[in-house]
Amino acid sequence: MAFLILVIGDLHIPDRALDIPPKFKKLLSPGKISQTLCLGNLTDRATYDYLRSISPDLKMVRGRMDVEATSLPLTQVVTHGSVRVGFLEGFTLVSDEPDVLLAEANRLDVDVLCWSGGTHRFECFEYMDKFFVNPGSATGAMTTDWVAGGAAGGSGGAMGEQGEEVVPSFCLMDVQGISLTLYVYQLRKGENGAENVAVEKVTYTKPVEPTGAS
Repeated sequence: MAFLILVIGDLHIPDRALDIPPKFKKLLSPGKISQTLCLGNLTDRATYDYLRSISPDLKMVRGRMDVEATSLPLTQVVTHGSVRVGFLEGFTLVSDEPDVLLAEANRLDVDVLCWSGGTHRFECFEYMDKFFVNPGSATGAMTTDWVAGGAAGGSGGAMGEQGEEVVPSFCLMDVQGISLTLYVYQLRKGENGAENVAVEKVTYTKPVEPTGAS
């Protein structure tokens, strides 16, 4: 059986979203997830209890809105197979430029870095032999920029930092040896307004240093 790692963050319940979408909850039933990495901005006890029910092995870091969770670390590192995975919310970083993320990955000595940065938008890329994952917002919560700018006159879904509608998303990781398979789940709306979960798969293989010639 695969050891599935849930990467989730920016939930903002109940301040900016009512709950995790039902179609996501149906997928995240207890017994399927081996470990959860929560990238912060959990903000309520009920959601914490829900994540614990999915997998008792819940690892968390503090997000910018987790003002009462002062005991939570800003970063954590877990190891699966030969792959080290670091995760953080990212509000301590000066930006989410690739070189800044690379410096943080090197500081933590990890192969994979998961961050959110408050963008609420899924993103992943490989850079300088390391793999970077932003799982987005599992609830599709509006971003800080949208809150600051005001939502007057708006309707429909929450809006992102560049004016586009936030697409709820989370990720599952399956690590086998030096290989990682990332499954990205996004709740997208069709032309008729119906919501459907779209799944995308991305793979990453940790480079292996060549052995010296004898």
